Amino acid sequence: MIQAFAFYLFASITVASGALTILSRNPVHSVLWLILAFFNAAGLMLLVGAEFIAMLLILVYVGAVAVLFLFVVMMLNIDFARLRAGFTRYLPFGLLIAAVLLAEIVLAIGVWSFADLGPDTRMATIDPNVPNIEAIGRALYDRYLLVFEGAGIVLLVAMVGAIVLTHRERGGVRPQNIGKQIRRRPEDATRNTQPEVGEGVEL
Repeated sequence: MIQAFAFYLFASITVASGALTILSRNPVHSVLWLILAFFNAAGLMLLVGAEFIAMLLILVYVGAVAVLFLFVVMMLNIDFARLRAGFTRYLPFGLLIAAVLLAEIVLAIGVWSFADLGPDTRMATIDPNVPNIEAIGRALYDRYLLVFEGAGIVLLVAMVGAIVLTHRERGGVRPQNIGKQIRRRPEDATRNTQPEVGEGVEL
């Protein structure tokens, strides 16, 4: 009874916060609703016994991705009127994409439910005495080691490419000369003058 109540509570808050993430006019509010959706999704993962995925949602998505989104949105000078105009302009295309995704999800669930599959093909056979983190570690670093390392290489190449594309030489910028700063003496940095009364100092 308590598990059913917690499931419906987390699920309803997740769906509501996801809808408010899309419908909020203020981008900062949208990011805050997204963080709430991640927290409740982590609660749903805990209910099904996937504590590792729940901790990933909290640490990675809430602690890094959503907070990064929040800082970027707060630092950008966003024209909310122009943003709302763009939302209404792309609304039909967005609804079309949402309908296609919904149809694919319904089709996948229908095929999975009505297919004549054995119990071993519906879910992975894992020893119930093995914790989830250990089972995921065995799968990643044993069976799917090459795929895991390949994904890491792809992310590394993407990160280096983003740094190379954004790092450009700028003209009119005075670079820092460490050697010149070290060789600089106090008499080179200051100049003693004795101006007369009422006279200024030449710079």
